[in-house]
Amino acid sequence: MSKYVGAIDQGTTSSRFIVFDRAGGIVAVDRKEHRQILPKPGWVEHDPVEIWRNVQAVVQGALAKASLAPGDLAALGITNQRETTMLWNRRTGEPVCNAIVWMDTRTDRLVAEFAKEGGKDRLRAATGLPLATYFSGLKLRWLLDEVPGARKAAEAGDLAFGTMDSWLVWNLTGGVDGGLHVTDVTNASRTQMMDLATLDWDDGILKLFDVPRACLPAIRSSSEVYGTARGMLKDVPIAGILGDQQAALFGQACLKPGEAKNTYGTGCFMLMNVGEKPAASNAGLLTTLAYKIGDSKPVYALEGSIAIAGALVQWLRDNLGLVKSASEVEALARSVEDNGDVYFVPAFSGLYAPRWNDGARGIVAGLTRFANKGHLARAALEATAYQTREVLDAMAKDSGVGVAQLRVDGGMVVNELLMQFQADLLGVPVVRPKVIETTALGAAYAAGLATGHWTSARDISDNWGVDRRWEPHMDAATRDRLFASWNKAVARSLDWAT
Repeated sequence: MSKYVGAIDQGTTSSRFIVFDRAGGIVAVDRKEHRQILPKPGWVEHDPVEIWRNVQAVVQGALAKASLAPGDLAALGITNQRETTMLWNRRTGEPVCNAIVWMDTRTDRLVAEFAKEGGKDRLRAATGLPLATYFSGLKLRWLLDEVPGARKAAEAGDLAFGTMDSWLVWNLTGGVDGGLHVTDVTNASRTQMMDLATLDWDDGILKLFDVPRACLPAIRSSSEVYGTARGMLKDVPIAGILGDQQAALFGQACLKPGEAKNTYGTGCFMLMNVGEKPAASNAGLLTTLAYKIGDSKPVYALEGSIAIAGALVQWLRDNLGLVKSASEVEALARSVEDNGDVYFVPAFSGLYAPRWNDGARGIVAGLTRFANKGHLARAALEATAYQTREVLDAMAKDSGVGVAQLRVDGGMVVNELLMQFQADLLGVPVVRPKVIETTALGAAYAAGLATGHWTSARDISDNWGVDRRWEPHMDAATRDRLFASWNKAVARSLDWAT
């Protein structure tokens, strides 16, 4: 019997393949970055061919590191950057152009156009989402309008739309030679074209967005055997698909209503399990699918999405040259005692939850001659914590449930200065699990459950364990003063772009 489950984690900045054992421990991992293509201000693209090539490389690399063969894998799970949108030709396998990344803002005019009648929340009742540049549906509409010949080819069924999960499954299962064109409910829920109640494409929204159903993938559950891989993973069942943040929720064993996690990656994403009925948000959050396991009822979540978190550290490194590597930021931030009253609002792609202001732009507020690069680094780290506080406050308002602790994961949770400040600002403990690769782990769990490698949700809960816990130490007056100053800075960033 195969002992391991593999997971492809196709993220915003890199692709990874991780092999997990039955206890959820990491056996092997390989990682490869891909280019961030920035053709215009606000435009962010990826090359899907480069990503597929990298995925193949990291799969082979991780298996080689552990001296494993495909037959050692009981199942394969896939988790992916959500909302990143692409079209490809079913007959040639070639993308019609680069993928439009989730944080890209080129659809701002379409958002404004559709919001004229009924406002930005006109589709919330059906989809749980406001009209925003974030989601896939309007990105697809832009491709159909702007790529010569795309609309006619899509209507004829010659083009396939998908987020990265669909692209990978299609290639893994044969591509032009019978590749499967599917997605799961979590990724479909991020297109703004799926009805949360029916879990099917909404014909009224497809008509509104002028999107032909012929180019859309079939919507499946998050945990079932979709098909078997060919080529490098020959005969391995592909059995789990989850958008990256839902995968992290699942991997963090947030399986009961009221349990929440926050992932600190390129962006920052907090999800709370709300159970088998979708919870409407009145505080600027998203209502989304959390997961659907096989034939079981779907589970829903409230989500607060923050566009820029770890990406701000990358910006300090790549655009300003303030540090040579992201790992140096914590030491630089520790070189000063506090933020020096400097606040960094990283609204590079507007502001997401809970404000949803597409016109916001990044600012640094509170600068004096006293400020130095240490204060700037500290303000950059603290920006993630302030945004998380905003989201958690909105989540408590919507759900009526106060979070007793916040489970955290993602690349930034190794930054202990940030984690302590986060606990201080929230006033609740912040808990890091033993395995912080919870995004890939969640996809592995979904795949393993579908193939019997794990038998129940209890296996997932039993595997979860605490690595580090940060208790809040900041007094309430300081916390309130800092948060008030942050809100002053945010107010000055709003509606900068018109």
